[in-house]
Amino acid sequence: MQYRTFGALDWKPSALGFGAMRLPLLNDDAGQIDAPLATAMIRYAIDHGVNYVDTAWSYHKGMGEPFLAQALADGYRAKVSLATKLPTWLIQSLDDCDTYLNRQLERLQTDVIDFYLLHSLHQERWHALRALNVTAWAEKQLAAGKIRHIGFSFHDRYEAFQEILDDYDGWDFCQIQYNFMDVNEQAGMRGLHYAAEKGLAVVVMEPLRGGKLAKNPPPAPVARLWAQAPIQRTPADWALQWLWNQPEVSLVLSGMSTMQQVVENIASAERSGVGSLTSGELALVEQVRAAYQALIPIPCTACGYCQPCPQGVAIPRIFGIYNEGIMYDDLPGARDAYRNWLDATERADLCVECHQCEEQCPQSIEIPTWLQQVHAQLLAV
Repeated sequence: MQYRTFGALDWKPSALGFGAMRLPLLNDDAGQIDAPLATAMIRYAIDHGVNYVDTAWSYHKGMGEPFLAQALADGYRAKVSLATKLPTWLIQSLDDCDTYLNRQLERLQTDVIDFYLLHSLHQERWHALRALNVTAWAEKQLAAGKIRHIGFSFHDRYEAFQEILDDYDGWDFCQIQYNFMDVNEQAGMRGLHYAAEKGLAVVVMEPLRGGKLAKNPPPAPVARLWAQAPIQRTPADWALQWLWNQPEVSLVLSGMSTMQQVVENIASAERSGVGSLTSGELALVEQVRAAYQALIPIPCTACGYCQPCPQGVAIPRIFGIYNEGIMYDDLPGARDAYRNWLDATERADLCVECHQCEEQCPQSIEIPTWLQQVHAQLLAV
């Protein structure tokens, strides 16, 4: 296993971290973890050098933390740094913070959480927590020895990311969605560099974009580009090595679901290193990104000029879901996201074709026409 630097901390993380959020299941139920298999996977990873395991209050319908306590029994807890997260969307007061942290310590059967994150921050949520003085609360937990390091995970625009970093000097680390397709999304590469310049460790989540970058790519042109590389790698290995090539990346979390994924990702981590990719290989990744982007059917840039829709239709989000489904050849995943992650009050069928959005669109997209088509495809059986 290769080990890296972790911001200003005197600790070396494994290049690969185990994200315990997509563990193998029984009966296709996220709340029923296949405990024997998942335990074997986690212990295999630790036995092969992984020293960072990440979970959260909400993972696996609340069963992730209790399961992990059992998986880290028999001496495995002492071999890793354990990360979990405060469920920020459930916090109304600092008393709530105490309640959840204390319950997490009990569920994880540990006296201290090594890396504690404010989970899934965006600007509005940060403002609410900041008004509660949550960082002062966190400092009390640090002083009491309940947590060792404080950080946050993030999903919003870069400007919100910079605001959160600048608002508090005590952050030790942050966790961002980042991969070779998301260099300009959310915190992006700009946020990665900004956090590193401030001395924070940066933990990367979604390195394979929820598995989309690990599956067999579209034959033309993406697979054809990968085939031109002098060193042949799997799509997953390309995505991981691109991240590990960057010194600002402290560790890469992978939410592994099978033992094969664990074995392959550990092998990739063992080959990793800062500056290990050639300039030609980096250029090839740029070409692959462009090739994926060329598959996007709707030229929406999510600029937001079409918002707010008088009917409440979440136009940029709908187009984003559809574009990803086409780009990564994953319409079933897009249908799942549209049905389960988009509120019915925001769906495309609410469009009344007032065309106000079209008048504002810099890309001249025929928005009502596309909304009708997208809704028909994403609700199809």
